[in-house]
Amino acid sequence: MGARPARPRLRDRSGGRRCRDDGGQQRPEDEAGADVSANRPAEPQVSSRITVGRAVAWRSIHNFLTNPAFIVPSLLFPLFFFVSFAGGLAAIGEVPGFDFPSGYTAFQFVFVLLQSAAFGGVFTGFAMARDFETGFGRRYMLAAGHRSGIVLGYSLAALFRAVVTWTVLTAVALVAGMNVGGSAGEIVALYALAVLVNVAATLWAAGVALRVRSIQGGPLMQFPTFLILFLAPVYVPLDLLSGWIHTIASINPITALLEAGRGFISGDPVVVGLAFAIGIALSLLFATWARGGLRSAEAAG
Repeated sequence: MGARPARPRLRDRSGGRRCRDDGGQQRPEDEAGADVSANRPAEPQVSSRITVGRAVAWRSIHNFLTNPAFIVPSLLFPLFFFVSFAGGLAAIGEVPGFDFPSGYTAFQFVFVLLQSAAFGGVFTGFAMARDFETGFGRRYMLAAGHRSGIVLGYSLAALFRAVVTWTVLTAVALVAGMNVGGSAGEIVALYALAVLVNVAATLWAAGVALRVRSIQGGPLMQFPTFLILFLAPVYVPLDLLSGWIHTIASINPITALLEAGRGFISGDPVVVGLAFAIGIALSLLFATWARGGLRSAEAAG
């Protein structure tokens, strides 16, 4: 009989040679190469979420900038409220007991700034609901490796939308003669509060949009936001309110944000720690709400 042919030497997935002895057993010194692929580090999840978020944000921002139906209301409504409140109600600044150093224009500017931050998030929720209604949101869900990046992308787009509005609103307010008594750091803190309001409102709206997945859910996003904003001391300081509106405004979390923001712009900061704590707490609360909405959308298929 002829000699038995030599066993071929195989390669494992890592490219290393794996030799076998006559009994077909893998030699101990060659076992290390077999586990190389198993020990490779997984792709960083954070990087993947950011990639998804950037893609979603870019599409949303592009739609916002190129579609007048999106950009015009975002600019028109805050300007309308600012002109109506600061201009038409300026005489309120002369009411006895109204003591705000920077004047009524600055007093109303802070409210309209925070209001535009909140509604910038709500309008982004409308866009998310519209995307799911038309089927585009479903395509996001299928394509995204880490679906939390979808919410991140819409949040980035909402913040961009808000910054555009704030830029125009601030310019108009300064042209209208708004007095700014706060330092540069205090003004930065004012806009930081607005960022927290925008993030919280976006996550609230995202949670609704991901559960309803239809533009018909718009009122569910908008009405609670509108209600909590206008049950705060909008036109006069809290001390000048009375009755049931004073009671509600006293426990309304937006009141602390308004008072802190008005303190920043006048150069007399108040309740700063409380305001930022509320802003962060609302953002974390609605982040959990949005995550639940994402699970609901995943379960719906």
